[in-house]
Amino acid sequence: MNIKDYLDSTYLKTNTQAGLSEKDNETVVQGFIKEAIDEKFKLIMIRPDRVALAKKMIVEAQSKVLIGTVIDFPGGNSALDKKLKEAFECIQNGADELDYVCNYEAFKNGEVDLVKEEILKGTRLGLVHNKIVKWIIEVAALNDLQIAQLSALIKNVVISNFKESDYNSVFVKSSTGFFVTKDNLPNGATVPSIKIMLENSFPLPVKAAGGVRTYDEAIEMIAIGVKRIGTSGAKAIANSEESSTQY
Repeated sequence: MNIKDYLDSTYLKTNTQAGLSEKDNETVVQGFIKEAIDEKFKLIMIRPDRVALAKKMIVEAQSKVLIGTVIDFPGGNSALDKKLKEAFECIQNGADELDYVCNYEAFKNGEVDLVKEEILKGTRLGLVHNKIVKWIIEVAALNDLQIAQLSALIKNVVISNFKESDYNSVFVKSSTGFFVTKDNLPNGATVPSIKIMLENSFPLPVKAAGGVRTYDEAIEMIAIGVKRIGTSGAKAIANSEESSTQY
């Protein structure tokens, strides 16, 4: 097993969040993209406005690194047409994978039909263009029952509307890494939350995002069934070091 095949190297901070100028933050982004190319990670995960840059760098390097981006990030509560417009623009700019933030607040409020519609139409848009689709459910914002229910809802929409051959192209993903928790509780993937996702999303694959900071933690996630790991410390994990990053 090559751990790098599981790692989505991730940098999603805005200029303000990073405390950097636009120019300096772009330099950081370029560094992450170059590192993903050099280290042969599975994918580089960046914000929509950086997709074209990543595509240019990857093509010039003749690399096979995939480009992933986040849609309706980090809140997930935009209108569906806005969500789909952003996703389509990212496809046009060269994105290979679309990580939508599911409208988990609508789900918590009982607006199940709204959530079903965005999962259906967002997934369809990705699959029609031969893209991988992931739905971020934000486990830190949900209780265990809600994690199970939302994972199952995504699974059921996919099974009811798409071919079996599409299932491996639609992931359920744990976290944005940007949710603010109380009492400094984890805001990313935990083993208990991932196990609930795995049990309720099967046969769809699961991505553990945020909170995986060591090689051993990554191996544990893979051992229980995770197919992808999102981290801003991919190089450290691949080198069996502990990541110092929060995501």
